[in-house]
Amino acid sequence: MSFEAWLAFFVASWVISLSPGAGAIASMSCGLQYGFWRGYWNAVGLQIALVLQIAVVAAGLGAVLATSELAFGLIKWFGVAYLLWLAWKQWQALPQALDDSAAPRPIGRPLSLVLRGFVVNASNPKAIVFILAVLPQFLDPTKPLLLQYVEMGATMVVVDLLVMAGYTGLAARVLRLLRTPRQQRLLDRSFATMFAGAAALLATVKRAAT
Repeated sequence: MSFEAWLAFFVASWVISLSPGAGAIASMSCGLQYGFWRGYWNAVGLQIALVLQIAVVAAGLGAVLATSELAFGLIKWFGVAYLLWLAWKQWQALPQALDDSAAPRPIGRPLSLVLRGFVVNASNPKAIVFILAVLPQFLDPTKPLLLQYVEMGATMVVVDLLVMAGYTGLAARVLRLLRTPRQQRLLDRSFATMFAGAAALLATVKRAAT
């Protein structure tokens, strides 16, 4: 992969990661609930799913998933159901009054947060279609493809980790401004609404035309 091609892909990776989506909403939600360091485990799960999706495309299975109505539908509707479940959990979250001494935040288990991020990304078939459409544009067919996929995958993961750190940290800092259960409840329900909105958008995604 030439430096010029990598640089173009690097810029594209920033644009892709900065675009608001279910992953960004999940990162902000975890930052709000658990703080930066604990909530950032969610971003690790997002990247594991991203690597899996890139591997699927590199193996040639991406085209099958993108054009198979059954496979596409199963993944999509599982993703819709999971986002709605996250919306319900966020809506039901119990607020805690905070004072200037910073009351402890709820403890989230790292493994469960990693799994949460993984499911959010892995259950979005749109990501497979998007990767399938974008990555080949930067491939040089005269050079080893595996190494190029590794380079692009590493680039996307590093960029996305940085972007999700921003989303997680921003939400974690917002929590410090909340002082009443009412304020926290409003923010929790705002995130619940965003999760539901992401589910509604995912429900409209259609598979690639055959």
